[in-house]
Amino acid sequence: MTTRTSGPDADGGTTAAEETVAALAAGTGRWLGLHAGRLDSPAGRAELPVTPRVKALLQLALLSRCWRKAAPDDLALEPVLAVVEHAWRRPDFPRLIAHSPDSARPFGLIWAALAPAGAVTDAQRGVLDRLSADGYLTPRRKSPYLHLGTRFYAELAGLGHELASYEELYARSMLARADGMPVAELDVCEVTDTVFYLSDYGFRDTGLDAEARERALRVVERLTGHCVREGAWEYAAKLLLARHCLGSDPLRTPSGAAALGMIAEARSPDGSIPGKTARGRAPASATPQQYFRWAYQPTLVTALTTLLLTNGRRTHPMPTTAPPTARRTR
Repeated sequence: MTTRTSGPDADGGTTAAEETVAALAAGTGRWLGLHAGRLDSPAGRAELPVTPRVKALLQLALLSRCWRKAAPDDLALEPVLAVVEHAWRRPDFPRLIAHSPDSARPFGLIWAALAPAGAVTDAQRGVLDRLSADGYLTPRRKSPYLHLGTRFYAELAGLGHELASYEELYARSMLARADGMPVAELDVCEVTDTVFYLSDYGFRDTGLDAEARERALRVVERLTGHCVREGAWEYAAKLLLARHCLGSDPLRTPSGAAALGMIAEARSPDGSIPGKTARGRAPASATPQQYFRWAYQPTLVTALTTLLLTNGRRTHPMPTTAPPTARRTR
């Protein structure tokens, strides 16, 4: 597949790369609208382990939040949002959130932070009160990565906290130290999630100065090339979004064009991405239930990336040369 990445056509039209992004957004969004309801269906509750199913619903809620912000009038959002709203209204959802002691507190915070409009309940307020009371919103022994995610969701939930500033957390992150590290030692999720939290998935500036931004872009560039060589579809999609969140157009880079082409070639006729990697593709013998488990997360990640690229094509602001300012709690 060949894509052009030189920007708009002379007549003001879209490039082939932009058309590919839009087609991926439409296909993945449509597939999720048709199939995400399995997560909160009787069949899904019987087939899927509790904690992975709850995590998948939280991921769907994050997609819905970003989708509403980027394209609030998109009718394709409605079936996805309906799944989230239905799950959040279930009286047993707090029990499912707390099913695994290791994830109960982060899941509870995310559950409250991503509640759809009008869906905040006494149960969610109780979870937030307990998190505040037991010291979860203080630095304690969290790694910088977990610390950063906790701050991001605490602020989405409107909670006061004692967590370090974004500036401090970035300085301690893998991303800040990764420029000279071997690619094999880097964690793609940790690098990309750091960018997502700093930028609120591209809806605000990262706060990085020009030098830090360029270092981060070099890291993303190296990782993107590595993921293309490895056929890592899901990671490549996350890295395309990270570059966008850093204020750079991923469609104008060779690695971004290669990643986009790889993902487009991987998609199934129904619009889904059939696995996390080329080597991890769902087998042809997979039942519909099995295929859902192979395809759900990479399809959701690709949908998030391409929806935000499609609806966020704007002139990227130049970063300031001043050091980033610590953001304060609401």
